[in-house]
Amino acid sequence: MIRANKTLWSGTTALLFGVAANLALAADGENFVDEASAKGMAEIETARMALDKGTSEDVKSFAQKMIDDHTKSNQKLAELAGQHEDLEISDEATLMDKAKAMILKLRDGENFDQAYANNQVVAHEQTIELYREYVEDGENAQLKQFAESTLPELEEHLKHAQELASKHGSKQ
Repeated sequence: MIRANKTLWSGTTALLFGVAANLALAADGENFVDEASAKGMAEIETARMALDKGTSEDVKSFAQKMIDDHTKSNQKLAELAGQHEDLEISDEATLMDKAKAMILKLRDGENFDQAYANNQVVAHEQTIELYREYVEDGENAQLKQFAESTLPELEEHLKHAQELASKHGSKQ
């Protein structure tokens, strides 16, 4: 009887550890998917503003590239999330990114171009950090591969944003 109880207990313990590990895996991937998709949506939102309020052709060109690239990236992320019941993309940009967008709404002309370029430097630095952390510590192999394959494009965006910020009078 004692042997049967030990066997039952160890089987139950193993099952509980397995469930906990799967929940941790889901939370890990869920956090990344939610945050990465929110950042992508914020990029698209601010880029749309740049197309409307920006005055420099280079800022508008960069903004269109952000719309195109981050739309594609979010579509890939949504596709990956759709393969897992427990992963959902964000349905809105994060509060911090919304606040940045609100600040951009208040600016016009060259002042807007400078604010947008500065915003893009910071936004891409933060996004690159998120993706690098997931590549290093993430659990979901598909999401890690997505993050790793997306990093070069994000790094290129950062480089371009830094050039714009420099050109439009930033102290970044």
